[in-house]
Amino acid sequence: MIFKKIVFSLVFCSSFIVSCKNSKEETTSTTTDTSQNTPLTSPIKVPVFSADTSYDFVAKQVSFGPRVPGTAANKKCADWMASTLSSYGLKVTKQPFTATLYDGKSVASTNIIAAYNPLATKRIVLAAHFDSRPFGDKDPSVKNKAIDGANDGASGVGVLMEIARKIAKDSLTIGVDFVFFDTEDWGTPMSYTGEAKHEYSGYCLGSEYWAKNPHVKPYTAYYGILLDMVGHADAQFRYDGMSNQVAPSIVQKVWSTGANLGFSKHFIYTEGGGITDDHVPVNTYAKIPMID
Repeated sequence: MIFKKIVFSLVFCSSFIVSCKNSKEETTSTTTDTSQNTPLTSPIKVPVFSADTSYDFVAKQVSFGPRVPGTAANKKCADWMASTLSSYGLKVTKQPFTATLYDGKSVASTNIIAAYNPLATKRIVLAAHFDSRPFGDKDPSVKNKAIDGANDGASGVGVLMEIARKIAKDSLTIGVDFVFFDTEDWGTPMSYTGEAKHEYSGYCLGSEYWAKNPHVKPYTAYYGILLDMVGHADAQFRYDGMSNQVAPSIVQKVWSTGANLGFSKHFIYTEGGGITDDHVPVNTYAKIPMID
């Protein structure tokens, strides 16, 4: 999972950057050199991210079966995430809501939010979705079956669970909210001939609900990073149009950090088109600059 070092480094560097945000020394206080040719340097000691543990978190999610909203597998996964994150000392909030699907039907859903350093006013958001698609409509062999979603959903959660496990043992000056969205992946199937009753064609329902109804009010964050489908072998990541439009500095920070850590073949600094994903409602309704 290539995102592990990039996001992990950014979380720890953000502790210093955000704490200096309102200082007169802002222009000289820095933890990174964002040039493509300069090695990443930081006064902050970043702990070792365990790829094996992250993959164990992915395997655990898949072991519940397809995590389709409204099913026992989805609830078991949500309960496991909440219990595990609580055991790390994070403040966990379950946010139940009713999602209205693309065809007008409803399904009970639950977002899981885990807050590190919940009293800190300076915060960042790390997010992923944990549900899986109820049909594999792009794969003829499983087009009418629910999928396990090892990559599409579980990979992002696996990375964030490991980051949460590690930072729980440290003393960062910022707050970090891990937001795990439900009902991201029940969008309009390819075979559907009707009109979708939702602006995102039935996708991103958990993130839309959280963006309109944050777990604490008022809520704001300096920026957010969304992880989705980050576990593919030899992945290449190109930034999407909305990310670069609403948060170009964060796009630059992530992609340059990737390059500085030696992953330039994976982080391709060019636009890869527009993506409808959970960062869209967060940008639109919560007004938090979040990249995908």
